[in-house]
Amino acid sequence: MNVLILGSGGREHAFVWKLAQSVTIRKLIHCSRNAGNAQMWYKRQCISNDFDAIKNLVWEKSIDMVLVGPEDPLVKGVHDYF
Repeated sequence: MNVLILGSGGREHAFVWKLAQSVTIRKLIHCSRNAGNAQMWYKRQCISNDFDAIKNLVWEKSIDMVLVGPEDPLVKGVHDYF
């Protein structure tokens, strides 16, 4: 499974840390601007509220699941967008 995680806080860091331990995860992309997470998994800079850029990344990397950490993209409708 290919997973994209949006957000750069401690909650998202915990998601990525735990998912990285799973044998079913083939590709784990953390969409973050936090340099502290860069050495642990594939990191991609993007803005959680730029839905078009997120959609392009999902298509480009064949993402199966998007895990949204921060509330802001959810409030702005990322679920409805997809």
